[in-house]
Amino acid sequence: MFANLLRSATSSLSRLNPHSILQVSLSFPHKCMSVSESPQAKRQKMEKTIGTHNGTFHCDEALAVFLLRHTALYRNAGTPLNNLSMVHIHPFTLGLKRSRDPVVLDTCDIVVDVGAVYDEPKQRFDHHQRGFTEVFGHGFETKLSSAGLIYKHFGQEIIAETVQSKLDDPKVNTLWLKMYKEFIEAIDAIDNGISQYPNDIKPKYRSRTDLSSRVGALNPAWNQPTDSETVDAQFGKASSLTGEEFMGKLNYYANAWLPARDLLIASVASSKASVDHDGQIILFEQFLPWKEHLFELEADEKIPGIKPNQAIYVVYPDETANNWRIQAVPLSPESFESRKALPEAWRGLRDEELSKASGIEGGIFIHASGFIGGNKTKEGALKIAQAALAM
Repeated sequence: MFANLLRSATSSLSRLNPHSILQVSLSFPHKCMSVSESPQAKRQKMEKTIGTHNGTFHCDEALAVFLLRHTALYRNAGTPLNNLSMVHIHPFTLGLKRSRDPVVLDTCDIVVDVGAVYDEPKQRFDHHQRGFTEVFGHGFETKLSSAGLIYKHFGQEIIAETVQSKLDDPKVNTLWLKMYKEFIEAIDAIDNGISQYPNDIKPKYRSRTDLSSRVGALNPAWNQPTDSETVDAQFGKASSLTGEEFMGKLNYYANAWLPARDLLIASVASSKASVDHDGQIILFEQFLPWKEHLFELEADEKIPGIKPNQAIYVVYPDETANNWRIQAVPLSPESFESRKALPEAWRGLRDEELSKASGIEGGIFIHASGFIGGNKTKEGALKIAQAALAM
């Protein structure tokens, strides 16, 4: 039965039309269909079809197609065979029609990045038409590309499913906003031709290693074959690439970044109870990435107990060196200036000389700029922070 199905697939692929219809309108169910099934039963098993434009592809629609394949509605668009190499098609081009022909696109269940229509109820998501000004909202002002449109409407569902949480779980919304800020927005901006800097600022170097550039490089060069089969296979690689990076980022933010945020909130509360009632010193019992979280939480009025500009020093273990660090909170996450640098009289001193100057045993160093220092023990590090506050 599988051999017959494979011969049927190969025969169908050989008859693809010039519009690069990659729906490959075969259904690939998990179980072989009985020969006695009625035509109506077979039609009910047909998968959804995603449409986008053919020809040169870009990062936004490559990612949009990947995202759609991780939604409940379009997950089974062109369920792949177990051995796709036998029919020379990429799994990300199954269930997909790449064309600019409106007649072809009208047969699709959803269309992205082509068609000059943005209509969510009709499942049409283009951003090229005159008058399109849609943005993500929530403080973001960058005009959306097809990636941003699909992410805006389907992103929370994708995240909830991926991290195995309920859709109304607050962390789903937190991750949804974070992934737009750190991953999707740049794709939207690049596709819409929005510069990262004002035009009167000349870049000091050229970067061609961003995701949009790497997707663009997957298009055939001017002197390489540009037939639809070749380009469609490359589009499949591009969609896979964007999806792999999206999921990698989501994995980091869900499993590393977000737990650090929760730990910071807990550490602020415990530090106020046992270290510094005014919240000027935050003690972490283990190292975690804290800067970005601290500034975001300070700006969030819904987070109790964390006030803007309250924290001055953080104390945490340097687990690789088996000692402790005291770090001054910067003016902003990227700033080299501190809210209150460690005392001038201690800067540049090390070891015994530092211990004598500060009157605190176990001194290791104070950086020349005063933004960070070290001590052999947690108690010594806390004493440096407390003494610095008083000076």
